Amino acid sequence: MGLDLISRTLRTSAVILLIFLPFGIYYFGVYPTLAILSGAVWGFVNLIFLAQLVTTVIRPDKIDIRRAVGLGLIKFPLLYGSGYFLLTVKEFDPVHLLIGFSLFLAVIVLKMLGRAILGLDNKDGKTNKNLQGAL
Repeated sequence: MGLDLISRTLRTSAVILLIFLPFGIYYFGVYPTLAILSGAVWGFVNLIFLAQLVTTVIRPDKIDIRRAVGLGLIKFPLLYGSGYFLLTVKEFDPVHLLIGFSLFLAVIVLKMLGRAILGLDNKDGKTNKNLQGAL
């Protein structure tokens, strides 16, 4: 694993979102699709700031306090304030926003399940037979 998991998750989620966009507009309408898109963009920005904050604070050498405080001041009041603003928009259903907010979480879970089933993290390269039988 590593920090490349975050960038791969963001890329995969963006591709899924771009594939969903025309179908969502056609089948669900403009506002529900825009709500899912807005929630997903908020989730992407949140994940990027969270990864930067964690890598700034958890490190073997000295912590960069100014950068950590700056990221915290951007992430918590501004990002969560904009998330609250998204929830107050009358045209956006909170369920659609929740789908957008949690899109990258679903992608991470599916990526981890795929790695576990295919045995990509095993040293011998064999698939995990116990987990395949459970699914």
